[in-house]
Amino acid sequence: MKYRTLGKTGFKISEVSLGTWQLGSKWGDPFDATDAANTLAAAYDSGVNYFDTADIYQDGLSEQAVGAFIKAHPDVHFSTKMGRKLEPHVAANYSKKNLNAFVDSSLQNMGLDSLDLVLLHCPPTSVYYDPEVFEALDKMKRAGKIQNYGVSVERVEEATKALQFDISAVEIIFNMFRLRPAAEFFAKAQAANVGILARVPLASGLLSGKYTAQTKFGENDHRSFNRDGASFDKGETFSGVDYETGLKAAAELKQRLATDDLAGMALRYILMYDAVTAVIPGASKPEQITANAAAAELPAFTETQMKIVQDVYDQYIKDPVDYLW
Repeated sequence: MKYRTLGKTGFKISEVSLGTWQLGSKWGDPFDATDAANTLAAAYDSGVNYFDTADIYQDGLSEQAVGAFIKAHPDVHFSTKMGRKLEPHVAANYSKKNLNAFVDSSLQNMGLDSLDLVLLHCPPTSVYYDPEVFEALDKMKRAGKIQNYGVSVERVEEATKALQFDISAVEIIFNMFRLRPAAEFFAKAQAANVGILARVPLASGLLSGKYTAQTKFGENDHRSFNRDGASFDKGETFSGVDYETGLKAAAELKQRLATDDLAGMALRYILMYDAVTAVIPGASKPEQITANAAAAELPAFTETQMKIVQDVYDQYIKDPVDYLW
Protein backbone atom coordinates (compact mmCIF):
# COMPACT_ATOMS: atom_id res chain seq x y z
CA MET A 1 0.00 0.00 0.00
CA LYS A 2 1.19 3.51 -0.81
CA TYR A 3 0.24 6.67 1.08
CA ARG A 4 -0.52 10.26 0.09
CA THR A 5 -0.94 13.45 2.14
CA LEU A 6 -4.53 14.57 2.67
CA GLY A 7 -4.30 18.28 1.97
CA LYS A 8 -3.91 20.64 4.92
CA THR A 9 -4.55 17.84 7.43
CA GLY A 10 -1.02 16.54 6.95
CA PHE A 11 -2.36 13.00 7.41
CA LYS A 12 -0.54 10.35 5.39
CA ILE A 13 -3.38 8.08 4.31
CA SER A 14 -3.63 4.93 2.24
CA GLU A 15 -4.29 5.37 -1.47
CA VAL A 16 -7.14 2.88 -1.11
CA SER A 17 -9.10 3.72 2.02
CA LEU A 18 -12.52 2.57 3.23
CA GLY A 19 -15.95 4.13 2.87
CA THR A 20 -18.39 2.79 5.46
CA TRP A 21 -21.86 3.50 4.06
CA GLN A 22 -22.51 -0.25 3.84
CA LEU A 23 -20.18 -1.27 6.68
CA GLY A 24 -21.51 -4.38 8.39
CA SER A 25 -24.43 -4.70 5.97
CA LYS A 26 -25.48 -4.53 2.37
CA TRP A 27 -27.48 -1.44 1.54
CA GLY A 28 -30.79 -1.64 3.39
CA ASP A 29 -29.95 -4.81 5.35
CA PRO A 30 -29.57 -4.97 9.16
CA PHE A 31 -26.23 -3.92 10.65
CA ASP A 32 -23.93 -6.76 11.77
CA ALA A 33 -21.40 -5.55 14.35
CA THR A 34 -19.18 -8.61 13.91
CA ASP A 35 -18.96 -8.17 10.14
CA ALA A 36 -18.23 -4.48 10.67
CA ALA A 37 -15.39 -5.16 13.11
CA ASN A 38 -13.94 -7.87 10.87
CA THR A 39 -14.11 -5.60 7.82
CA LEU A 40 -12.27 -2.80 9.64
CA ALA A 41 -9.65 -5.28 10.83
CA ALA A 42 -9.18 -6.69 7.32
CA ALA A 43 -8.77 -3.17 5.97
CA TYR A 44 -6.12 -2.36 8.57
CA ASP A 45 -4.29 -5.61 7.86
CA SER A 46 -4.25 -4.63 4.17
CA GLY A 47 -2.54 -1.32 4.94
CA VAL A 48 -5.68 0.83 5.01
CA ASN A 49 -5.34 3.57 7.62
CA TYR A 50 -8.25 5.85 6.75
CA PHE A 51 -11.98 5.31 7.26
CA ASP A 52 -14.79 7.57 6.06
CA THR A 53 -18.08 7.40 7.92
CA ALA A 54 -21.15 9.55 8.63
CA ASP A 55 -23.57 10.09 11.46
CA ILE A 56 -26.44 8.84 9.32
CA TYR A 57 -24.82 5.54 8.29
CA GLN A 58 -26.76 2.76 10.00
CA ASP A 59 -28.17 5.46 12.32
CA GLY A 60 -24.84 6.00 14.04
CA LEU A 61 -23.76 2.36 14.26
CA SER A 62 -21.08 2.88 11.62
CA GLU A 63 -19.60 5.75 13.65
CA GLN A 64 -19.63 3.59 16.77
CA ALA A 65 -17.79 0.75 15.03
CA VAL A 66 -15.20 3.08 13.51
CA GLY A 67 -14.71 4.93 16.81
CA ALA A 68 -14.16 1.70 18.72
CA PHE A 69 -11.57 0.56 16.19
CA ILE A 70 -9.74 3.89 16.21
CA LYS A 71 -9.46 3.90 20.00
CA ALA A 72 -7.62 0.59 19.70
CA HIS A 73 -5.61 1.76 16.66
CA PRO A 74 -4.73 5.45 17.15
CA ASP A 75 -2.60 5.46 13.99
CA VAL A 76 -5.80 5.32 11.90
CA HIS A 77 -7.33 8.58 10.65
CA PHE A 78 -10.96 9.20 9.75
CA SER A 79 -13.60 11.56 8.52
CA THR A 80 -17.23 11.70 9.50
CA LYS A 81 -20.00 13.60 7.79
CA MET A 82 -22.95 15.56 9.15
CA GLY A 83 -26.10 17.28 7.95
CA ARG A 84 -28.15 14.56 6.31
CA LYS A 85 -30.09 13.98 9.51
CA LEU A 86 -31.76 17.36 9.11
CA GLU A 87 -35.53 17.27 8.60
CA PRO A 88 -36.17 19.00 6.35
CA HIS A 89 -32.76 18.96 4.71
CA VAL A 90 -32.68 22.65 3.79
CA ALA A 91 -29.97 25.30 3.94
CA ALA A 92 -31.66 27.23 6.76
CA ASN A 93 -31.18 24.26 9.09
CA TYR A 94 -27.38 24.37 8.73
CA SER A 95 -27.32 26.62 11.78
CA LYS A 96 -24.56 27.03 14.34
CA LYS A 97 -26.76 25.26 16.90
CA ASN A 98 -27.42 22.25 14.68
CA LEU A 99 -23.81 21.94 13.52
CA ASN A 100 -22.56 21.96 17.10
CA ALA A 101 -25.16 19.37 18.06
CA PHE A 102 -24.09 17.11 15.20
CA VAL A 103 -20.41 17.32 16.18
CA ASP A 104 -21.26 16.61 19.82
CA SER A 105 -23.31 13.60 18.76
CA SER A 106 -20.46 12.23 16.62
CA LEU A 107 -17.98 12.72 19.45
CA GLN A 108 -20.27 10.78 21.75
CA ASN A 109 -20.94 8.07 19.15
CA MET A 110 -17.27 7.55 18.47
CA GLY A 111 -16.13 7.91 22.07
CA LEU A 112 -13.46 10.44 21.10
CA ASP A 113 -12.40 13.87 22.35
CA SER A 114 -11.84 15.36 18.89
CA LEU A 115 -12.74 14.52 15.30
CA ASP A 116 -9.96 14.25 12.70
CA LEU A 117 -12.03 15.61 9.83
CA VAL A 118 -15.67 16.64 9.63
CA LEU A 119 -17.37 17.00 6.24
CA LEU A 120 -20.65 18.72 5.49
CA HIS A 121 -22.69 15.89 3.97
CA CYS A 122 -23.83 17.08 0.54
CA PRO A 123 -25.67 20.19 1.77
CA PRO A 124 -27.91 22.29 -0.47
CA THR A 125 -25.91 24.44 -2.87
CA SER A 126 -26.80 27.69 -1.12
CA VAL A 127 -24.91 26.53 2.01
CA TYR A 128 -21.66 27.12 0.12
CA TYR A 129 -22.65 30.79 -0.13
CA ASP A 130 -23.21 31.16 3.63
CA PRO A 131 -20.00 32.17 5.46
CA GLU A 132 -21.69 31.73 8.85
CA VAL A 133 -21.74 27.96 8.32
CA PHE A 134 -17.99 27.89 7.87
CA GLU A 135 -17.43 30.38 10.69
CA ALA A 136 -19.19 27.89 12.98
CA LEU A 137 -16.79 25.17 11.79
CA ASP A 138 -13.82 27.50 12.33
CA LYS A 139 -14.96 28.10 15.91
CA MET A 140 -15.25 24.37 16.63
CA LYS A 141 -11.78 23.88 15.15
CA ARG A 142 -10.33 26.55 17.43
CA ALA A 143 -12.04 24.88 20.38
CA GLY A 144 -10.41 21.56 19.47
CA LYS A 145 -13.66 19.66 18.92
CA ILE A 146 -12.62 19.11 15.31
CA GLN A 147 -9.13 19.10 13.84
CA ASN A 148 -10.11 19.82 10.24
CA TYR A 149 -13.22 20.35 8.17
CA GLY A 150 -14.28 20.03 4.56
CA VAL A 151 -17.20 19.15 2.33
CA SER A 152 -18.73 16.19 0.58
CA VAL A 153 -20.30 17.48 -2.61
CA GLU A 154 -22.58 16.51 -5.45
CA ARG A 155 -21.33 19.02 -8.02
CA VAL A 156 -18.02 20.42 -9.22
CA GLU A 157 -19.35 23.94 -8.78
CA GLU A 158 -19.99 23.28 -5.08
CA ALA A 159 -16.47 21.95 -4.61
CA THR A 160 -15.01 25.00 -6.32
CA LYS A 161 -17.08 27.40 -4.21
CA ALA A 162 -15.98 25.67 -1.00
CA LEU A 163 -12.33 26.46 -1.76
CA GLN A 164 -12.88 30.05 -0.59
CA PHE A 165 -13.12 28.71 2.98
CA ASP A 166 -10.47 27.04 5.15
CA ILE A 167 -11.35 23.51 4.07
CA SER A 168 -8.82 20.69 4.24
CA ALA A 169 -10.52 18.16 1.95
CA VAL A 170 -13.28 17.61 -0.56
CA GLU A 171 -15.09 14.34 -1.04
CA ILE A 172 -16.42 14.11 -4.58
CA ILE A 173 -17.76 11.47 -6.94
CA PHE A 174 -15.02 10.58 -9.40
CA ASN A 175 -14.75 7.41 -11.45
CA MET A 176 -14.61 6.14 -15.04
CA PHE A 177 -18.22 7.29 -15.44
CA ARG A 178 -17.70 10.72 -13.83
CA LEU A 179 -14.68 12.47 -15.33
CA ARG A 180 -15.59 16.15 -15.08
CA PRO A 181 -13.85 16.75 -11.70
CA ALA A 182 -10.48 15.96 -13.28
CA ALA A 183 -10.99 18.58 -15.97
CA GLU A 184 -12.66 21.28 -13.89
CA PHE A 185 -11.57 20.94 -10.27
CA PHE A 186 -8.46 18.91 -9.53
CA ALA A 187 -5.89 21.59 -10.40
CA LYS A 188 -7.75 24.16 -8.28
CA ALA A 189 -7.77 21.81 -5.28
CA GLN A 190 -4.05 21.12 -5.64
CA ALA A 191 -3.28 24.84 -5.80
CA ALA A 192 -5.23 25.32 -2.55
CA ASN A 193 -3.57 22.31 -0.85
CA VAL A 194 -6.96 20.65 -0.46
CA GLY A 195 -7.10 16.86 -0.42
CA ILE A 196 -9.51 14.89 -2.59
CA LEU A 197 -11.35 11.75 -1.49
CA ALA A 198 -12.85 9.99 -4.50
CA ARG A 199 -16.21 8.52 -3.52
CA VAL A 200 -18.59 6.19 -5.40
CA PRO A 201 -15.52 4.93 -7.28
CA LEU A 202 -17.28 1.88 -8.75
CA ALA A 203 -20.49 3.71 -9.71
CA SER A 204 -22.54 1.71 -7.17
CA GLY A 205 -21.07 -1.50 -8.54
CA LEU A 206 -21.61 -0.89 -12.25
CA LEU A 207 -17.85 -0.69 -12.70
CA SER A 208 -17.39 -4.12 -11.20
CA GLY A 209 -18.43 -5.46 -14.59
CA LYS A 210 -20.46 -8.16 -12.83
CA TYR A 211 -23.99 -6.82 -13.20
CA THR A 212 -26.44 -7.78 -15.95
CA ALA A 213 -29.90 -6.72 -17.04
CA GLN A 214 -31.22 -9.54 -14.83
CA THR A 215 -29.41 -8.43 -11.64
CA LYS A 216 -31.86 -7.79 -8.82
CA PHE A 217 -31.28 -5.39 -5.94
CA GLY A 218 -33.03 -5.46 -2.57
CA GLU A 219 -36.17 -3.44 -1.95
CA ASN A 220 -34.31 -1.20 0.52
CA ASP A 221 -31.24 -0.86 -1.69
CA HIS A 222 -30.89 2.63 -3.20
CA ARG A 223 -30.03 0.96 -6.52
CA SER A 224 -33.67 -0.11 -6.60
CA PHE A 225 -35.47 3.00 -5.42
CA ASN A 226 -33.25 5.98 -6.23
CA ARG A 227 -32.34 5.60 -9.89
CA ASP A 228 -34.38 8.69 -10.74
CA GLY A 229 -33.50 10.59 -7.56
CA ALA A 230 -36.68 9.75 -5.64
CA SER A 231 -34.94 9.92 -2.24
CA PHE A 232 -31.71 11.89 -2.81
CA ASP A 233 -29.55 13.14 -5.66
CA LYS A 234 -29.68 10.55 -8.42
CA GLY A 235 -25.97 11.10 -9.03
CA GLU A 236 -25.35 9.00 -5.91
CA THR A 237 -26.85 5.93 -7.61
CA PHE A 238 -24.81 4.47 -10.48
CA SER A 239 -23.15 7.94 -10.63
CA GLY A 240 -26.30 9.16 -12.36
CA VAL A 241 -25.76 6.84 -15.33
CA ASP A 242 -28.76 5.09 -16.86
CA TYR A 243 -28.44 1.47 -15.74
CA GLU A 244 -28.73 -0.15 -19.18
CA THR A 245 -26.30 2.37 -20.68
CA GLY A 246 -23.89 1.73 -17.83
CA LEU A 247 -23.99 -2.01 -18.49
CA LYS A 248 -23.02 -1.43 -22.12
CA ALA A 249 -20.21 0.96 -21.18
CA ALA A 250 -18.87 -1.37 -18.49
CA ALA A 251 -18.88 -4.31 -20.91
CA GLU A 252 -16.95 -2.30 -23.48
CA LEU A 253 -14.41 -1.17 -20.89
CA LYS A 254 -13.92 -4.76 -19.76
CA GLN A 255 -13.44 -5.95 -23.33
CA ARG A 256 -11.20 -3.12 -24.55
CA LEU A 257 -9.06 -3.11 -21.40
CA ALA A 258 -8.83 -6.91 -21.68
CA THR A 259 -9.44 -7.50 -17.98
CA ASP A 260 -11.37 -9.86 -15.75
CA ASP A 261 -10.90 -7.40 -12.88
CA LEU A 262 -12.68 -4.27 -14.02
CA ALA A 263 -13.30 -3.21 -10.41
CA GLY A 264 -9.60 -3.28 -9.62
CA MET A 265 -8.75 -1.36 -12.76
CA ALA A 266 -11.48 1.19 -12.03
CA LEU A 267 -9.89 1.89 -8.65
CA ARG A 268 -6.36 1.98 -10.11
CA TYR A 269 -7.54 4.41 -12.79
CA ILE A 270 -8.58 6.95 -10.15
CA LEU A 271 -5.13 6.76 -8.56
CA MET A 272 -3.58 7.83 -11.87
CA TYR A 273 -4.55 11.38 -10.84
CA ASP A 274 -2.03 12.95 -8.44
CA ALA A 275 -4.68 15.33 -7.13
CA VAL A 276 -6.59 12.42 -5.64
CA THR A 277 -5.39 11.60 -2.15
CA ALA A 278 -7.39 8.40 -1.77
CA VAL A 279 -10.18 6.39 -3.29
CA ILE A 280 -12.78 5.23 -0.75
CA PRO A 281 -14.69 2.19 -2.00
CA GLY A 282 -17.17 0.66 0.41
CA ALA A 283 -17.17 -2.87 1.75
CA SER A 284 -19.64 -4.92 3.74
CA LYS A 285 -17.41 -7.99 4.12
CA PRO A 286 -13.68 -8.45 4.86
CA GLU A 287 -12.93 -10.09 1.51
CA GLN A 288 -14.25 -7.05 -0.35
CA ILE A 289 -11.85 -4.57 1.24
CA THR A 290 -8.97 -7.01 0.80
CA ALA A 291 -9.67 -7.15 -2.94
CA ASN A 292 -10.09 -3.38 -3.13
CA ALA A 293 -6.81 -2.72 -1.32
CA ALA A 294 -4.97 -4.90 -3.83
CA ALA A 295 -5.92 -2.46 -6.60
CA ALA A 296 -3.27 -0.05 -5.35
CA GLU A 297 -0.61 -2.52 -6.47
CA LEU A 298 -1.88 -2.91 -10.05
CA PRO A 299 0.29 -1.53 -12.87
CA ALA A 300 -0.16 2.08 -13.89
CA PHE A 301 -2.41 2.72 -16.88
CA THR A 302 -0.74 3.21 -20.24
CA GLU A 303 -1.61 6.17 -22.45
CA THR A 304 -3.62 3.79 -24.62
CA GLN A 305 -5.62 2.56 -21.65
CA MET A 306 -6.29 6.10 -20.45
CA LYS A 307 -7.59 6.95 -23.92
CA ILE A 308 -9.89 3.90 -23.90
CA VAL A 309 -11.55 5.17 -20.73
CA GLN A 310 -12.00 8.63 -22.23
CA ASP A 311 -13.38 7.22 -25.48
CA VAL A 312 -15.95 5.03 -23.71
CA TYR A 313 -16.95 7.97 -21.51
CA ASP A 314 -17.37 10.24 -24.51
CA GLN A 315 -19.40 7.66 -26.40
CA TYR A 316 -21.76 6.45 -23.67
CA ILE A 317 -21.65 8.66 -20.61
CA LYS A 318 -20.70 12.28 -21.21
CA ASP A 319 -24.09 13.41 -22.48
CA PRO A 320 -25.85 14.16 -20.15
CA VAL A 321 -23.85 13.12 -17.04
CA ASP A 322 -20.96 15.53 -17.56
CA TYR A 323 -23.25 18.55 -17.60
CA LEU A 324 -25.33 17.68 -14.53
CA TRP A 325 -22.62 17.28 -11.93
